[in-house]
Amino acid sequence: MRSQAALANSQANSASSFGQTQSSVTVSASTDAQMAEVLAFLARRPLHTVFLTGLILDNGLVSPLNRGTFYVCRNVAGAIEGVALIGHAMMLEAHTEAAIEAFARIAQNVSGGHIILGESEKVESFWRYYSESGQTPRLFAREILFEQKWPMELHASVPGLRLATLEDLALIMPVHAQMSFDETGVNPLEVDPEGFRKRCARRIEQRRVWVLIEDGRLIFKADIIANTPHVNYIEGVYVNPAERGKGYGLRCLSQLTHHLLAHTGAVTLLVNEQNHEALNFYRQAGYKPRSRYDTIILQK
Repeated sequence: MRSQAALANSQANSASSFGQTQSSVTVSASTDAQMAEVLAFLARRPLHTVFLTGLILDNGLVSPLNRGTFYVCRNVAGAIEGVALIGHAMMLEAHTEAAIEAFARIAQNVSGGHIILGESEKVESFWRYYSESGQTPRLFAREILFEQKWPMELHASVPGLRLATLEDLALIMPVHAQMSFDETGVNPLEVDPEGFRKRCARRIEQRRVWVLIEDGRLIFKADIIANTPHVNYIEGVYVNPAERGKGYGLRCLSQLTHHLLAHTGAVTLLVNEQNHEALNFYRQAGYKPRSRYDTIILQK
């Protein structure tokens, strides 16, 4: 699945899938009453469940802000075997093959999916079932999950690095949209401009966007997509092309990572395995490769 040569804002319909049984497991749409149990399950592997945990902590299990439905898979004894978000994004944490298959069968009935993301072996297993009658793929990519923990080297500080404000939104949006287009081939400013603006603004209001702005120019940007007690996940790390090679990226990322590690156990991010420049940059910053992930962009 990792090569294209080898493989050729919507919520799931929970009413039709609720109580669906696959082999020895039962899958149902989650409720906020299950939050403590679901979070405890996800906390068993915090590095790989940071996306799901972060969304739940931010929005709850049931919210339009999740852009999908959370499902819980249980075995015959009632114990959780898997948790998945199925909708615009499809992500899962499953401890059994039966749970992966059950989630894939539900996902086949969901239209409007955009991305499937997860550890390579789990995405490959999910895809074997889902591809039988799900949406067709448009892009496959393999990424490396990097992690930074204590101890870490702190480079020279950048006094101007700060949290973004809504006044910075006009500088941030086009940069973030271009980065999304470069990765997925979809420009959110074209397909969903109002929704994209709201999501960017909300992230700023959540105090999750860090910037370095000099003379009205965005020099550096990074977004904290998921903020959990165990792991923070960074995305959208940007250095102005005109300012690259001057140490801004390394110094800003080092300062931000140091700040985040004062409140969490690890900082992680994903890098496309074909982006050798970025891979070298994060290694230079002290980040260590931990796992391989697969991303599948779906055809609308």
